[in-house]
Amino acid sequence: MENQNQLSRRGFIQTTAYGAAATAAFTSAPSVGVTGANDRINIGVIGLGTIAKNHAKKLAEIKDEDNCSIVAICDIWSQRFNEYVDGNPDFPGVKALFGTTPTQYRDYRELIHDPQVDKVLIATPEHWHERMAIEACNAGKAVYCEKPMTHSADEAVRVLKAVEDNGTIFQVGVQGMSDDSYISARKVIEDGMLGQVFQCQIDYVRRYSEDKGPWRTHAKTGDPKPEDLDWNAFLGPAWKRPWDARRYWDWRNYWDYSGGVSTDLFVHRITRMIKACNLHEPIRGIGMGGIYKWDDGREVPDSFEMLLEYDGGPTVYCLGTMGNKYSNQHLIRGYDATLVFEDPGFKVYSQKDDNYGEVIYTHEKTGAENQALHHKNHHAAMRANDASMLNCPPELGYYGVVAVGLANEGYKLKKCMTWSPEHSRVVPA
Repeated sequence: MENQNQLSRRGFIQTTAYGAAATAAFTSAPSVGVTGANDRINIGVIGLGTIAKNHAKKLAEIKDEDNCSIVAICDIWSQRFNEYVDGNPDFPGVKALFGTTPTQYRDYRELIHDPQVDKVLIATPEHWHERMAIEACNAGKAVYCEKPMTHSADEAVRVLKAVEDNGTIFQVGVQGMSDDSYISARKVIEDGMLGQVFQCQIDYVRRYSEDKGPWRTHAKTGDPKPEDLDWNAFLGPAWKRPWDARRYWDWRNYWDYSGGVSTDLFVHRITRMIKACNLHEPIRGIGMGGIYKWDDGREVPDSFEMLLEYDGGPTVYCLGTMGNKYSNQHLIRGYDATLVFEDPGFKVYSQKDDNYGEVIYTHEKTGAENQALHHKNHHAAMRANDASMLNCPPELGYYGVVAVGLANEGYKLKKCMTWSPEHSRVVPA
């Protein structure tokens, strides 16, 4: 089967308008990498919130067989260090999980340039992803960047340029790509079992409690700002504002730091269809929805829908709401058959008149949507120095960010949007 990374990084960069000047502000360095199968992979973690704690637990599950450890950590709030190292009622702590006490940094650049760190794990709010990812690439580190790869599509182009320049082994944290169902679905489609593919549908739905609402945790701190929390460092490249506990704790609700439902949740789903159908940039896209339930000062919608059109098909529809968890089927519609993602991986149902509705193929998946498996895949690629092994390379991350970027900008402007390769940005269609 054709390698999942259909577009080479060099070929991709040559199709964009950025060229060599895209990262001129950064100093490139040769990749240091992990050179042998027996070398320990030393990991530095930037951002010590809930997601980083989940990563620590999953990495601890594979620490012996994968020979890896967390050796350095970074956050802008001192309290996070204590919780991450020593634990709390919900988290055992890195010291208990790995038997070591990692080096602590308040400045992410010091962690990135720590010579003991082989791999940088970025688990910060998404408005920081681009800057940290590029600096880690240029420092010669392997990178695992939480989804979305970047806050915007133009940022994703710059990250890809840094990956290409440095030969970085870069895994995007869409861990569902370590379930083989999606690359296997591509083989079924390429073999013609579905016939011409017209439509895809996916969803991401949740139901939050009425009093709390989605992504509301600000009661943990309130005012005043903790003295040992560096608010300006949190804001980083975003607009400068006075301390706001809601914006710190509930950053997913504000455009400066997040794309909300689409970048935090839809990116998991659209990446599945991009991989299965071998999609690139949409030619048109729009987002619709609103703040229908929790009008509490948030900026991002609590109900959101995304419709994308790809050149020659398919169209992709994604439904999302934070107020109802009844799910749609995730499926791909073709002229001859429909592929439905369901247990034990996916099934293909005939659309032909003589056997309509009959299951004509069943795929039993290997792998799973699991962070431990995703890290194992990353480590294997690092040791082999082979980016083609990655389950979610940065090219996939880029296509996902472009897709949700069209939807978000379309929602804000109430217009249909497209991707301009000449300007490397989302523009009205």
